[in-house]
Amino acid sequence: GKDDCTIIEGAGRSEDIKVRVQQIRDHIEKTDSDYDREKFQERLAKLTGGVAVISVGASTEAEMKQTKARMEDALHATRAAVEEGILPGGGVALLRAISAVEKLELPGDEAIGARIIAKALEAPARTIAENCGKDGAVIADEIRQLSGSMGYDAASDEYVDMLKAGILDPAKVVRNALSNAASIAGLMLTTSVLVTKTEDADGGKKPASEGVIR
Repeated sequence: GKDDCTIIEGAGRSEDIKVRVQQIRDHIEKTDSDYDREKFQERLAKLTGGVAVISVGASTEAEMKQTKARMEDALHATRAAVEEGILPGGGVALLRAISAVEKLELPGDEAIGARIIAKALEAPARTIAENCGKDGAVIADEIRQLSGSMGYDAASDEYVDMLKAGILDPAKVVRNALSNAASIAGLMLTTSVLVTKTEDADGGKKPASEGVIR
């Protein structure tokens, strides 16, 4: 079409391409603009390999934006999976990590902290189950009784092999989520005042501006 252009061959000298690739990588590291970073990454992809264009369409603008956001989430998840691999999803990987935490022999307050972390590792699996109207504690306990990548598939209400079922989490995402949660928890322990939201009588959340200081 009049808006498209395809260039055949003319790839250029490999030495020149390598120099340009390094220049673009330097630009990516130095730029503070998310827009510029995205464009540099697109250019880098075109120079170092192949590039795919996914066209997102919908009946309404709102639907299109939602679909585009899902596609971007899938893209970022795929990139993270390529970097550090995958883990069984549904909170299974974190539940399997509990046994490693429980084996730690720690003194005093450190042991208390380890117990808190072990309890927190149950939260994702429990929350998924509770969102489906199930007893989160029961589901989490059932998963812990299973082994390997066996977990709870909320869509089918069955216990399945999460890897075979395609229910996956990028290892990088799980690691960063746990690391960030620990960082925030540590920050809260050294915080004197927190502004929180309060619940209305009907269970709804009030805006932060109408919250309370603790």
